[in-house]
Amino acid sequence: MSFKIIIPARYASTRLPGKPLRDICGKPMIKRVIEQAQKSQADEVIVATDATEIADALGDTDIRVCMTRSDHQSGTERLSEVIEQLGFSDEQILINLQGDEPLMPPVCLDQVGQALEQDATLKMATLCTPLTDIEELFDPHAVKVVRDINDNALYFTRAAVPWSRDTFNETLRYLPANQDYQRHIGLYGYRAGFVRQYLDWPASAIEKTESLEQLRVLYHGEKIRVLTAKIAPGPGVDTAEDLQRVCELLEQS
Repeated sequence: MSFKIIIPARYASTRLPGKPLRDICGKPMIKRVIEQAQKSQADEVIVATDATEIADALGDTDIRVCMTRSDHQSGTERLSEVIEQLGFSDEQILINLQGDEPLMPPVCLDQVGQALEQDATLKMATLCTPLTDIEELFDPHAVKVVRDINDNALYFTRAAVPWSRDTFNETLRYLPANQDYQRHIGLYGYRAGFVRQYLDWPASAIEKTESLEQLRVLYHGEKIRVLTAKIAPGPGVDTAEDLQRVCELLEQS
């Protein structure tokens, strides 16, 4: 396969300042994420950051670090600056691996890269995993996705969707047996030219309402292929509690 992985790593996290450099079993988190990326079939792994602290922490590695602006509002915007800095062709396949995903299975990275490589008409791909817990379904932090017959996204949402009229009410909530609920995994693959196109579009109302940047793609009539992950990723790190949970999982493995 021929794809590159770009890891956006922002130092000034609101909920967990200095997050990429937080220790996970003796290594900073950003190095844990890089190690997972290097186990994939990517031909290069690049870190995109606005912090010299992160660049300095990677000084003992052979990882290419791209210094980017500090005013980016999303990982996609930071990725776009890397595209321009390095002059990637429009057809270059790029995987956007968030810098707070130290337990992302390498096979998931390969899966997204392969989807784009095998279908020349495909511009963007991502993953999902079956959602089987009713509490998670109603958790707004867990993003849900509904797909069509060809595994293209119909919609992404923080709400409990599809809404089961007969089983979701104030007194009766359980997952209906005849419905396939899917949780979105925030791992994206794109062609570089599509990232350029994406940033030319204005943000849509639904994107702002849900606070989900991928909805801009659907709003402007483009497709996002959503494949079922071969291995469900471990938890990402947003809070100190998440960090502790990841440490415990690694210590048990």
